[in-house]
Amino acid sequence: MSNEQKPTSSAAEIMHRRYIKGKKKRLKYIEQERKRVEIAQKIYELRAQVNLTQQELAERIGTRQSVISRLESADYYGHTLKMLNKIASAVHCDVKVEFIPQNGRLAYVG
Repeated sequence: MSNEQKPTSSAAEIMHRRYIKGKKKRLKYIEQERKRVEIAQKIYELRAQVNLTQQELAERIGTRQSVISRLESADYYGHTLKMLNKIASAVHCDVKVEFIPQNGRLAYVG
């Protein structure tokens, strides 16, 4: 196989090759952003699944509707385990935290 890149007309692939591929800091930043957005999306989906408004969920956990709105925002950076547990408890759920090895395997760091 050749090391040459195959031509593409995909804008996403072109942008990836030009600005992301091989750039560790950018890749790390993108992964952190993906995780943050995923948390916000999961909060929204959980609330919608149990048919609660933001105001109703806020009342259940003793906060304001604007706090719930912020937690569901893709631009929010302050998610805490304490708040996630409050939300989960309000809808009779538990929070599950997983540690997933990078590159598919655990590595000793010493």
